[in-house]
Amino acid sequence: MKRKKAAVIHTFLYSVEDLKRLFAELLPEVDMINIIDDSLLPEVLANGSPTKAVVKRICSYAQQAEALGCDAVLNQCSSVGEAADIAAQLISIPMLKVDSPMAREAVQRGTRIGVVATAHSTLGPSARLVETTAQQLGRHVTVNRCFADGAYDALLQEKNKEKHDRILMAAIDRACAENDIVCLAQGSMLSLVDICRDKPVPVIHSFRSGVMQLREVLCLD
Repeated sequence: MKRKKAAVIHTFLYSVEDLKRLFAELLPEVDMINIIDDSLLPEVLANGSPTKAVVKRICSYAQQAEALGCDAVLNQCSSVGEAADIAAQLISIPMLKVDSPMAREAVQRGTRIGVVATAHSTLGPSARLVETTAQQLGRHVTVNRCFADGAYDALLQEKNKEKHDRILMAAIDRACAENDIVCLAQGSMLSLVDICRDKPVPVIHSFRSGVMQLREVLCLD
């Protein structure tokens, strides 16, 4: 049987190895093709939202993935999730967002949902995804946005992951105190998932469920 292929569009180098490990664990029968453009996220951050040029590149990468014979495309970055929605209209293979299953889980498990992010460019799209998902499922929720101010610069500019994690954990604690469930909106937060297992409310991350959704889409089960 011909092996399935899935392309992953990355805007962030930190996500590549984490997703490789999850593909090896959860989708060993799928070939993972990585499309990496780490210029995308700085451009989004500098402009507050995806520019026309960013949208054009995301669309181009999706079309290239289809031309490579991929069976599906997975968008890794929440900051360009709405650009991925546009790209999905240009290809005939599924274009998935890594955080869609996380949004569904949050809406199904709580009515007060905290969305934690270290970049404003992620916070808006991630919160809107939860709100849109709630509308689609016919559920009424309140989405509370929690910005971990300074964490992004600590990780990307200062290369200080310890400081990043400390700022982020404080934001997670604030979100846990005010919500039924908390979404970690960025791939860079994956390392904190195990630490958050003893929090008073569920703290969920997108990568595992985001990769797992490919099993159904690729008809692997």
